[in-house]
Amino acid sequence: MIKLIDILENKILVPRRSPEERSKNYLIATQKKIQQYMKDGSKGNLDLSNTPITSLPQDLKVGGNLDLNDTPITSLPQDLKVGGGLGLRNTPITSLPQGLTIGGYLGLGGTKITSLPQGLTFSIYLDLGGTKITSLPQGLTVGGSLFLTNTPITSLPQGLTVEGVLYLYGAKITSLPPDLIVGSDLNLKNTPISKKYTKEQIKQMVPGIKGDIYI
Repeated sequence: MIKLIDILENKILVPRRSPEERSKNYLIATQKKIQQYMKDGSKGNLDLSNTPITSLPQDLKVGGNLDLNDTPITSLPQDLKVGGGLGLRNTPITSLPQGLTIGGYLGLGGTKITSLPQGLTFSIYLDLGGTKITSLPQGLTVGGSLFLTNTPITSLPQGLTVEGVLYLYGAKITSLPPDLIVGSDLNLKNTPISKKYTKEQIKQMVPGIKGDIYI
């Protein structure tokens, strides 16, 4: 029962919203943020990290970075274009759509992703560390570094080019393609290859490694 003194002091108590209602309101606010971003010309970054967003509008284009880290996002629209980087770390997403265009980095650490679509390019880095990735598309080019640390991947595709560092620490990698190009260092610590071959043998098998080899 509301006390008379609360009424007199205009302090009538309002029932607290339930967690479900707060979550629903948060989702509505997030969707409004996306719509406003699109109305403003899709310029700059769109930060949706730690929101309850599960999907995006089909006609969304992002001029800068799109941050979806730590969200329950489960899918991305076909032909999504992101001018900067795309952060999907610690999300339940399991696949990426065909036609996805990313101008910067792609962060997929901590996801259940197992493969990538053909035609992806990254000008900064590709982070697949700690994922369930088992294969990479043929002819993949990564403008920066590629992180495959602690993954179950056992082999790399023909025509792979990594202009930065290739991190395979703790991966299940058992072979390297002879045409592999690595513009900087190759980290093979704690892998089956590091226990089987010397640095010199690896260099002979894969002459396209420009930097140091760590085993």
